[in-house]
Amino acid sequence: MTETARPVLEMEGISKTFGSVKALEDVAITAHGGEVHALMGENGAGKSTLMKILSGAYTPDKGGTILVGGKPVPEGNPKAAKAMGVAVIYQELSLAPNLTVAENVFLGNERARSGIVNRAEMRSRTAPLLKRLGVDFSPSTVVGSLSLGERQLVEIARAMSTNARIIVMDEPTTSLSSRETERLFDVIAALKADGIAIIYISHRMEEVYRLADRCSVLRDGKYIGTLDRDELSAERLISMMVGRDLSTFYKKEHVERDESAETVLEVRNMSAGRKVRDCSFSVRRGEVLGVSGLVGSGRTELARLIYGADKATSGTVLLEGREVTPQSPSAALDAGIVYLTEDRKQLGLFLDMTIADNINICVMGEDSGPAGTRNFTAARKRARAEFEKLSIRAPSPFVNVGSLSGGNQQKVLLGRLLEVKPKVIILDEPTRGVDVGAKSEIYRLIDELARQGLAVVMISSELPEIINVADRVIVMREGEIAGEVTSADGAAIEQEAIMRLSTGTGAAA
Repeated sequence: MTETARPVLEMEGISKTFGSVKALEDVAITAHGGEVHALMGENGAGKSTLMKILSGAYTPDKGGTILVGGKPVPEGNPKAAKAMGVAVIYQELSLAPNLTVAENVFLGNERARSGIVNRAEMRSRTAPLLKRLGVDFSPSTVVGSLSLGERQLVEIARAMSTNARIIVMDEPTTSLSSRETERLFDVIAALKADGIAIIYISHRMEEVYRLADRCSVLRDGKYIGTLDRDELSAERLISMMVGRDLSTFYKKEHVERDESAETVLEVRNMSAGRKVRDCSFSVRRGEVLGVSGLVGSGRTELARLIYGADKATSGTVLLEGREVTPQSPSAALDAGIVYLTEDRKQLGLFLDMTIADNINICVMGEDSGPAGTRNFTAARKRARAEFEKLSIRAPSPFVNVGSLSGGNQQKVLLGRLLEVKPKVIILDEPTRGVDVGAKSEIYRLIDELARQGLAVVMISSELPEIINVADRVIVMREGEIAGEVTSADGAAIEQEAIMRLSTGTGAAA
């Protein structure tokens, strides 16, 4: 990147109002060709709104300017923005799974001859794009057969086909494996070398440290500032994002394990083919047990077996010494075991229903009255209680869950599970896609649940998270429990010990 060159993107004085809500106020951001410019901020800070204005999906309030290559971009015109070189790859990919790669690359911009779509031309023009990306699938491959990481690359190929000068990537690694993430980073490096400006939106600070040349921060719809690469630090970024010092964030006080505490959950010899093999562990009352391991190690598969979502080939689940071994999620709920899925949008929440309905859905039977009537007063009271207790940020409990930020959606899902009054709560990636402020609140909630006597099992891919929240950690590798890591003398759990077990490079210290 040449600092003296004019930025390829200049946004200045950008504001956006929705009704009485000021989503953006006088925001400015620039991006140079050949630069990765990270955009950070809590959920609801205005990042996505700003990028939708750039892409033409939203029309900004009067008074701002958007220049690409020094030329003004027509407001509220996605086609014009794309023609000027703006491409946005959203977290929720916009591909047609029943079409081929080539058809998706040129979707909406099909090559035609005499009014007939020329698929041969689209394939021939897609092939060099795929070669640049280093992929091992062809233009004729049906997108539905590709992994999420490969679909992400199809989106990038689509952007390249329009000769994009600016590519926005919104949380691109959320659903990718570590191998797919590394591949994406290689592609980003190649795009950067080609002079393309990358605007990279992520909550993962390690990615920002690795990729970003500069990082801009939004908070409450306002521009807070920009840091150069050599200025980046967790303390500065978090302080800019949430307006308070890092020292105010959650950090668990590790204490010696109470060996006299009652064992609430015991799993014996749980297996399901090669995915999960002969796994045994226990969790005491008031304990947070972390489950770590690399992607594909069998963590989620083990959780789903315990919850009855998948069928085990062998194994037993005991609750307070009594065998329960759920054969279905409903049986697990009845026994007092609840599971927070890692995919809240597809498998957890009903996005077109209200917060209140989502919170009440597992306990609707408690509100049943005579002749099939329902006590809506009790349901509303229950929803309001969880709404206030969990500090869900929304106008009321009666707005649709789909309109909430990721952190608030996660709180709604937690509120639903807590209404079951569980004895065991299994949390699978509880802070995935959640900003740092909401993460801190979720950590405190987990600690509070443990203090109330629940047995908590927390699966997480983020080592700093798991060593700060868990009392001890079991580590999975290739479907088996490779070992256990505990804290010593009240000290934090060692990250290096977890990694040695995860990678099979040695026993835990």
